[in-house]
Amino acid sequence: MILLELLSTVFLCLGLFFFIASAIGLLRFPDTLCRMHALAKADNLALGCIILGVILRQTDLLTIAKLVLIWGITLLSSATSGFLLAQRIRRKTLHEEF
Repeated sequence: MILLELLSTVFLCLGLFFFIASAIGLLRFPDTLCRMHALAKADNLALGCIILGVILRQTDLLTIAKLVLIWGITLLSSATSGFLLAQRIRRKTLHEEF
């Protein structure tokens, strides 16, 4: 039991670290595409670590299934919105060059 709590705390702290890293990347990277990359990668990893840390503390299977579903939907929506935004930005920059 203590090992599960320790592992859960490690994953929660790791998730916090990745959220902070993505926020720093958002503030420090020079252009929009680099900022999007930092947010998409680090936020998805951070959310996965936090959900895994919370799952380790849960006993109800329905709650665990809901958490996994939330993470899956977030992964899909993040990838889709990131692709659409990057495509729009790329089109805009290509039209500005000509």
